[in-house]
Amino acid sequence: MSEKGLLIIPRIRVQNANCISSPMTWGFPAITAFTGLMTALERKVNARTGLTLLSVGVVCHDFEAQVTQGGYTRTFCLTRNPVDKDGSTAAIVEEGRAHMDITLVFGVGAEGMGGTAQEQAEAAKYCAEELATLRIAGGSVLPALPGTPGFYQQPQLVPLDDDPETRAKAFRALRRRWLPGFALVGRDDLLATRLNELQQHNPEASRLDAWLDLSRLHIRPRPTEDNTAAKVIWEASRPQGWLVPIPVGFGALAPLCPPGEVANARDMSVPLRFVESLYSVGQWVSPHRLDNHDQFLWHSTDGSDGLYRCVNNQTLSSFNDIA
Repeated sequence: MSEKGLLIIPRIRVQNANCISSPMTWGFPAITAFTGLMTALERKVNARTGLTLLSVGVVCHDFEAQVTQGGYTRTFCLTRNPVDKDGSTAAIVEEGRAHMDITLVFGVGAEGMGGTAQEQAEAAKYCAEELATLRIAGGSVLPALPGTPGFYQQPQLVPLDDDPETRAKAFRALRRRWLPGFALVGRDDLLATRLNELQQHNPEASRLDAWLDLSRLHIRPRPTEDNTAAKVIWEASRPQGWLVPIPVGFGALAPLCPPGEVANARDMSVPLRFVESLYSVGQWVSPHRLDNHDQFLWHSTDGSDGLYRCVNNQTLSSFNDIA
C-alpha cells in the first residue's frame, strides 16, 4: 500500500527522551521508537479521522544529550532517587536522557484523505493534539516556545498528487520548512560495499567488522615528504557523510509462542517471541538534498520471515543486518 498523503507535525519539543537506543548504541532514539509512536497515534485518531498511517520520517532540528561536558569520555547525568524506607540511599539506575526538537512526517494511506481542505486542516490539528498526550521515545512532549519556528508552523495533512512532477514540486516546498535540520535515512548499501572491501583483504571479515569500521574514527599515519619512518603525520579519516550506527529492529531467536504460553509476559492475550536487536548504518541528510518523501520514510515489516525491522526507501535486505 503506497502513501496518498503526508501528515506533517512540525517542531515538536521532546524532553527527557531515551537516548540509549540499544545494547550497542546510544544517541538519537531508535527508529523503532517512532514506528511504535506511529502505531499508537493511529489507534487514537483513526476512529475520528479515518487516517491510516503507513510510514514515518523524522527530521531533527536540535538534540541535547544530558551528559557531562568536557574531556573525551562522557557520562550520563543521572538523578538521585529518594531514600528507602529505612533511610538508606537508594541505588542509582543508569538511564540516558536527551532533549530534542523534531519534525515528524507520517505517510498516510488512501483512507481518510478525502474531504475539503478545511477538514484536512482540522484532522491534522486533532492528530497533533493527540500526539501531545503520548510519549516519544519515553520523553514528554512540550509546547513550542514563543518566537520559535514551532510556535508559528501548523500541522498539515498534504495530499500527494498522482502526477510525479506536481508531487515533486510540492515536496520541494515542504522540505524548505524543515530547515535547518537533518533527516535520518538508511544506508544499507554502504554496509554491503564496505563488507566487500574488507573481504578483499580479509576473507573472514564479517558484517559486524564492516559495521564497526563505518562507525569509528580512523587515525592513520601518513609519511612526510622525506619518507622517513621516524617522521609521520597522523590524520583522522571517516567515510563521507554523517554516518551513524543505528538499530533498525529485531530478529527472532525462537519460534512464535501462542498467547499465554510464556509466564509473566506483558500481555497474555497476544503471541510472544524472543528477539535480539538488528543493526545497520544510517545517515543524517539535510532535507534540501531529498528528492521525494520515499527517501526518508521508514516502513515496518510484518515479521513473517523472523525479521521485525524498519525499512527505508522500500528496500529490504537481510544481508545487511547484524544480529
